[in-house]
Amino acid sequence: MKEQIAENLLRKEAVRVSMDPLFNWTSGIRSPIYCDNRKMISFVEERKVVVAAFVEMVKALPVQPEVIGGTATAAIPWAAFVAQAMDLPMIYIRPEKKEHGAGKQIEGHLEPRKRVLIVEDLISTGGSSVKAVEAVREEGGCVVEEVFAIVTYEMAKAEARFAEANVKASVLTDFSTLMARAKEMGVLDEEQLAKVLEFGKDPAGWAEKMGI
Repeated sequence: MKEQIAENLLRKEAVRVSMDPLFNWTSGIRSPIYCDNRKMISFVEERKVVVAAFVEMVKALPVQPEVIGGTATAAIPWAAFVAQAMDLPMIYIRPEKKEHGAGKQIEGHLEPRKRVLIVEDLISTGGSSVKAVEAVREEGGCVVEEVFAIVTYEMAKAEARFAEANVKASVLTDFSTLMARAKEMGVLDEEQLAKVLEFGKDPAGWAEKMGI
């Protein structure tokens, strides 16, 4: 499933890979990968594969969630698809509390002490995911032990953040699988693959280190 989803993401250009030119992230990082999983909501068959994989992962949990939460905005449709497929309530979590109205960060009806599974589209540094976890725990008074995502960049920083927050991250596919599949599809050669696989170890310094 990891390989199939990776190929779907690459073929539909939800994930793009390029060594020349590199992609410029908002943070200033120069990256060989750009990921926009929102694009996949438009492709029905590929969307079904992602949702089915999420549902399978949910069913495999030792304790089932009572609510599905999506991070705004990119993961809202994915959380909705999963919640609908599993007949579960859904919420979504804003990056920050609203500065007007009731000042809420969580939208939807959420009762205290519910077990919430948070769905992400992408895990990079893990910062936005952990903020969502903390909001549901603090504002919602609920239990969050799991975050599911379509893709992870496999950054060490994200692993450390999830460990500190005492939450487990599970994904449908990952950076290594995407890059391996990109090579098989002729997007990268062997030398480029070796360079790209170093990206997650030091994203900020990677381009300079590789002389790109």
